[in-house]
Amino acid sequence: MLDVPLKIKGPGIGLLGHSKGGDLCLSMASFLKGITVTATVNGSVANVAATLRYKDVTIPPLGINVKRVKIDQNGMADIVDVLNNPLEGPDQQSFIPVEKAESRFLFIVGEDDHNWKSKFFATEASKHLQAHGKEKPEIICYPGAGHYIEPPYFPLCPASMHLLVGRAVIWGGVPKAHAAAQVDAWQQIHTFFRKHLNGKQDERQNKL
Repeated sequence: MLDVPLKIKGPGIGLLGHSKGGDLCLSMASFLKGITVTATVNGSVANVAATLRYKDVTIPPLGINVKRVKIDQNGMADIVDVLNNPLEGPDQQSFIPVEKAESRFLFIVGEDDHNWKSKFFATEASKHLQAHGKEKPEIICYPGAGHYIEPPYFPLCPASMHLLVGRAVIWGGVPKAHAAAQVDAWQQIHTFFRKHLNGKQDERQNKL
């Protein structure tokens, strides 16, 4: 897919995850050795959807309230408010212990994400890391970008079937702003990985 092959040398490992893959990357960085950079795209700082188990650690999924689902004029479900707050009550158990990670973090955020509150999750992850003496992560927010921030020139997916919800849901995104975000985010991710894995800035343009 790339016209310039990536030749990243160790010893560190880089992780990139989107949505549920984002919180899995945070969990991996928190519990596994050798992960030095982690980038998430519209991920969660809480474990979602299923119980996570690693050795003697169990992290329950963040609670939900289906009564907070909204239905738009086209019959699409807006689920942005469904997840509970991972800072409150028993849902605090779902907060991923990112302070255990020995990784630098990059959070890519679409401000029109309707899957969940990605900006809130990124902000709380940053606060949590800094409260534990960790380096402040990079957070890049894109106004008008929805949940599915993909590689450049992929078409916007504003809504589609959500298997866990069992119906079509809104993902968000304004076409022009979302397209621009995909181009910039792709370069930001490459720069982040090259800088912290290779120890140098990436001065080349990566294109599909």
